[in-house]
Amino acid sequence: MEGFKSGFVTVIGKTNVGKSSIINRLVGEKIAAIANKPQTTRTRIKGIINRPNSQIIILDTPGLHKPKSKLGNMMIENAISSIPEVDVILYVIEATEKSINQKIIDKIIESKKNTILIINKIDLVDNKQIAELINRYKDVYEFSAIIPVSVKKDKNIEDIIVEIERNLKPGPAYYDIEEYTDQTLRQLVEETVREKALKLLQDEVPHGILVETTKMKNRKTKEMEKIYDIECTIFCLRESHKGIIIGKDGNMLKKIGTYAREDLEKMLETKVNLKLWVKIKKDWINDMSIVKKFKADE
Repeated sequence: MEGFKSGFVTVIGKTNVGKSSIINRLVGEKIAAIANKPQTTRTRIKGIINRPNSQIIILDTPGLHKPKSKLGNMMIENAISSIPEVDVILYVIEATEKSINQKIIDKIIESKKNTILIINKIDLVDNKQIAELINRYKDVYEFSAIIPVSVKKDKNIEDIIVEIERNLKPGPAYYDIEEYTDQTLRQLVEETVREKALKLLQDEVPHGILVETTKMKNRKTKEMEKIYDIECTIFCLRESHKGIIIGKDGNMLKKIGTYAREDLEKMLETKVNLKLWVKIKKDWINDMSIVKKFKADE
């Protein structure tokens, strides 16, 4: 296709700055779990943005943080290892940020990649604070562009796409234009259930949650309506966490299931019969036989 551009973009930044929200908005579909909790994203997730004259493959990476487990180490490795593989870096920071993270800047400088600085959550500050932040970052690196945005207010999101396209080279479409993620349906189900658990549960529980889809079956009801039978197991680290996830009279688990089912029915465009189970898998976050499943594909 004449004039067609394509390329790979990674989104990096500290935990909880809104990387996944930005990607979901850019892709136009929900591909990444969003919760107001650190370390929501565990592995690299590809979103595919199809435009008339371009295809952008965008990687959502785990937030950069101090790891406290083998799972944490794998998450950091997934984020850092994405940098050499891409054409463009999106570095996302919060508008309320007080200090520059020199370690991340050093990684960007080392990469020599075209980097776009995204200042998210500008709805929380005034124009003077945004201008001061832009000036501070202009002094540490020559960014291709600096774009202040607000996902919440849907402000300047389109500018990100325009700037990415400007930094891409001519190339082919790597994926079918109907695709918007490389995740399987099972993975999307697991991410949906985990997101609802992250949003609803107490702070100490979510990091120790692992969701596995154990059944996905498409069938027709007696009334010949299509329905998906889906079963997932939520694994947690200890007995006390299991009680919190289930809740009094099973109310918390029902709530997680209801919210997840509503999202899945929109995503699959069919009715869903969702069943959730809770089991204990002690210290799985340090079990390499499980943690290696989160390693990003090379």
